[in-house]
Formats: sequence, C-alpha cells, structure tokens
Amino acid sequence: MGIKLAKTAGFCMGVKRAVDVVLDLAGKKNGGPIYTYGPLIHNPQTVELLRKRGIIPVRSLDEFDQAPPGAAMVIRAHGISLAERRKIREKGFRIIDATCPKVAHVQAIIRKHAAKGFIILIVGDWEHPEVNGLLGFAGESGFVLGDPGDVDRLPDLPNDKVCVVAQTTQSLEEYAAVVRRVRERFPEAVVFDTICDSTETRQTEIKALAAETDAVVIIGGRNSANTRRLAELAKLQGKPTYHIEASDELQAIEVEPYRRIGVSAGASTPNWIIDRVMDHLTGRMGKRGELFRHLFKIWVFAVRTDLYSAGGAGCLSFAAMLLQGLPVNPLLILTASLYVYAMHVLNRFSNRKASSISSFRKESYLLHEKIYVTLALLSMITSLGISLVAGPGSFVLLFILSLAGFLYNTPILPDGWRFQSLKDLPGSKNISTAVAWASVTALLPWIETGPRLTPAVLTAFFFVAGLVFIRSALSDILDIQSDRLIGRETLPVLIGEQKTLMLLEGVSVLLFALLLAAHPVGWTTSVSYFLLICVFYIWICFKLYDRRSGISGVVLEGLLESMYFIAGVGAVLWLWATGVFGA
Repeated sequence: MGIKLAKTAGFCMGVKRAVDVVLDLAGKKNGGPIYTYGPLIHNPQTVELLRKRGIIPVRSLDEFDQAPPGAAMVIRAHGISLAERRKIREKGFRIIDATCPKVAHVQAIIRKHAAKGFIILIVGDWEHPEVNGLLGFAGESGFVLGDPGDVDRLPDLPNDKVCVVAQTTQSLEEYAAVVRRVRERFPEAVVFDTICDSTETRQTEIKALAAETDAVVIIGGRNSANTRRLAELAKLQGKPTYHIEASDELQAIEVEPYRRIGVSAGASTPNWIIDRVMDHLTGRMGKRGELFRHLFKIWVFAVRTDLYSAGGAGCLSFAAMLLQGLPVNPLLILTASLYVYAMHVLNRFSNRKASSISSFRKESYLLHEKIYVTLALLSMITSLGISLVAGPGSFVLLFILSLAGFLYNTPILPDGWRFQSLKDLPGSKNISTAVAWASVTALLPWIETGPRLTPAVLTAFFFVAGLVFIRSALSDILDIQSDRLIGRETLPVLIGEQKTLMLLEGVSVLLFALLLAAHPVGWTTSVSYFLLICVFYIWICFKLYDRRSGISGVVLEGLLESMYFIAGVGAVLWLWATGVFGA
C-alpha cells in the first residue's frame, strides 16, 4: 500500500494564527480567564485540549451578566458581526481579535459597499458562523445565496447596486455557478472573488489526489464545512472516500485492498491527528512484497517500543570507543543499550500525564504497561550490574546518571509554580538527553582508563551529544503544534521552528568541522573521517523534518534514529578499511 499525504493538509493560515493568538494569551499567565466566542476551530479534539489549558468556548453571551474580572474574549478566525462585537464590549470583556485576515478583507468589502447603498449577496452556507458574521456587516441589505436557485428567489434589485462576495471556504464550482446566474440577472453586478487561496489550492489538490489514488481519507471535524467539502469533491471523482475525525475510526474500515491511498485534512485539523492517521495506515500496509512487509513491520515495532533507540545507543558506544582509540568492550556496549532503553521507557511513563496527545507509541505502551515497566527496571538493574563488573568508576557514573534522571522528573517545587521540576525548564529535555547519551556511550568506556581528560574523549562526547541533540530537537520540531497545545515548552516552542532549524544546522556544521579536524591534529583515530557520513545523513534529515514530506510519524522517527546506526556502520567500515589497507 502506498500512502500519499496532501501538501495542504492541516491548519490553514487563519486557523493557525487563531490558535497561536490564544496560546500566546494563555502563556502570559495574567490571571484573567480566557474565553472564545464559539469553538475556536471546528475540531473537537483541539477544543478539548484548549479547554484543559483553561480556554473555554462560549456559545452565547447570555451566559454572563457581566464579564469576570480581567476576562478576555477571543474572536475566532470566522469573525463576528459589529453588533456582536459591541455586545461583548458591553459585557466588560477584553476583546482579542483572531479574525482571519482573509475574512476581515471580505468584511471590509461588505462594509464599504453597504455604506454606498449596494445590496450585498453572500455566496455561502446559511448556518456557517463566518456567513453570519459577514451578514452582520451588510445590515438590512444582505442576502445569502446557497445555490443558483436562490438567485431566482431574490426580489427585484437595482442592477448597478449589487455586490457579490463569497464565504472564504466556499466551493469553487458552486461559487462559479451562482456568479453565472447573478450575472445573467444583474449584468452590472460587482463581483469579488473572496474565496481563500488556501481553499482553492486544497480543492484543486484533492481532485488531483483522488485521480491518482484508489481511495481517499479525509480527516477533520464533521461540523467543519471545508472538510465536508473536501470529502464531497473526492467522492465526485468516483473514489471511495472516508471522512473521519480520528485514527481509531479506521479500525472499522478495510484499507488493505487499496494499493494507493490519498490522505488530506481540513483547515481545522491539527498535525498530530493527521500524524496518527498516517501512522495507522502505515501499520496496515498491504500484502504486496511479503518479505519487505515483514521486515518493515519488525522495524516499525522496534521504533515504537524504543528497542531501536537502544540499538542506536550501542552503535554510538561502539563508534565512541574506536574514536578514542579504546579497545572494543561488548559489555559496555550492552550497558549503553540497556541503560538508554530503561531511561526512555521510564521517562515516557513518568511524562504521560503531560503528554496527553497520543503518540504512535502510546497505544502499545498503555496496553502492556506492566511488561514495559518491568523490562525497563530489569534493564536498568542489569546495566548497573554490568557497570559494577566493569569497574567502580563505571558504576558510580551510571548510578549518578540514574539518580539525575530520577531527580529530573521529580517535582521539587509546590503546585502552582510554573517550573515544578527540572524537566519543566524550557528546552531542558534536549540538553539532558544529549548529555545522558554522551555520558553513557563516550564517558563510560573512558572512565576506567585513567581517567585523564583528553581531546579524544571530549571529541567523542561532543560527537554523540551533537547527534542526539539534533535528533531530539528535530523530533520536537515535528511535534511543535501539539507541544504548544498542551503547554510543553520545548526548544522549537521557545525560540521558533526556523531558529531551531538554523541552530541545528549550525551544530551539524560544527560536528563536521570537528570530525574533519580531529584526526589530523592527533585527537582521535582516523575513524573520524568515516563518521562524517553521519553529518551527511543529518543534512538529508533536514529535508525530511517537515511532515509535508508525506511520511508517517513513526517512519520519520525511525529515519532520524537511523543516524545512530549509520555511525555504527561507519565504524565497521573503518575497521574493515584499516584491516585491509592498514591504519
């Protein structure tokens, strides 16, 4: 089965802007309650997450005699009428305007022409909140047209005083049909094409996507007009179409017979819901190519269960030993793998309350919680036991790392404080993970050799730390939307996606320079040249970091973690090369 994700799937500019506005407001901690005038977006899962952040949707202003002290009312992307805006002010709310600029443009057109005596014809859905808001700007001279037949039901109007606009998410075909009929009846009508360019692109893309696939999955709220329209357009192309709100609805759908499935989503559908659907479809790949299918499923299972991360840690430990010119110690390689596995699994369970948005790992972990926790504890105990056999220095280092991991996740300050534990510090996860991996893979083999701090151990430490930091931060870029929704302050959330990417590119260049110079100056063995392939692979990953690549989350995570295995491959190639050609 092939899966193709539409490039335009997910939040449009207006919805993203509205969500960002309300999350920025929630992040200011000004003490006043936050309300949205109606659900902020047409996605029940996102609205519920916002509710948990204290952002409450209001169906009617009649719920309030007066606004609570310091209360803010957010106007959603659909916009509202001038009368509604006045009523909000009269109630004493502080207005935060998140109206989509495209909608605001239509409002301005209506307001201008209504003031000149024009009759305003709005092509759209009667019940849509955007249309209701637009109608409020037309005053007594506004009509809503749902189809060409509504044009014939209009009263006699001045031919030169008719202004036509469209709901920004209106169907292109329906709008064109209505406009043709308006021009037939009112030849001098002023017509504005106010359909959002994002809407036009989505509708054009879904037609092309349906034409080249066997079935189409549309993701989004069933109360979302633009999402329903995408599903209707896909059906019109003659392809089986499934409109779902979440990935669990796919359980009842037989997708295996389809060789190629197209996936798109409405403008109110967040990335994390799209990702879960993509992950689900990926896990149900068809039966073509049995060997590849089974190997792929084993690989996906390893990624989902953190076994792939554990294997990657072993590869980095192996590479770090060779980089330092130390003898390869299989026990310490095993120790690194076991410790990293235990660390990742235990951290996932300790952070699950903060990670309320389901990940591709959550289902498996929750179904087999006792098994995973038991395996993680056994792995931690075994790694400590092996390190004790290796030497007192190794045991002390691993014990300190374990204690630090425990303290990292333990609340120190009382409830109500912004930062209760070290893990709550913005960006701390990326740095702590990088340091922990580098310590167990680079420092553990070194500590029993002197220890004396040398350029070789520092090079190995920064090599591993750099790789892990890049992989961790790239993963956070992929999850930036969901992290903002649940209030997790990762590095991308803190400084922004583009600045984070620039930072990671800078780290990769420094890694390249370090590996290139390490051997000529006598710091490391010549394996540093072979490890340069890791940096080249990182640069490939930079091209895949955006989910618009159409790759599912579990596959992307697996590809990112593959950089650790590439380090192991580079180390093996170096051993082969030195064995054949000499050092």
